[in-house]
Amino acid sequence: MGPLVLASQLAAGLGVLAGAAIVKSAMESGPMAGGLPRCATCNGTGRVACLCSRWSDGDVGCRSCVGSGMMLCRSCGGSGSGRPLPIQVPMRSTRSP
Repeated sequence: MGPLVLASQLAAGLGVLAGAAIVKSAMESGPMAGGLPRCATCNGTGRVACLCSRWSDGDVGCRSCVGSGMMLCRSCGGSGSGRPLPIQVPMRSTRSP
């Protein structure tokens, strides 16, 4: 391999690392960028301890956790971020036609 090929591979590798650093910093500053806050139930991981590991006699594994002992968080649906709850506000018109 010539020095030109090595230099281009090094530049491509540094570009990938720089891109990963930018994406990581953007993900960590989610609320500042207008994103949703972390889920309070799972602390942003998206997973919580499965019920089968809480009340078992040492064995772990069910359909929810597939043997890992961790299942998707029910509060955030596994996304790790808080999400707004859709609500409907009933309004009555007090105007007469």
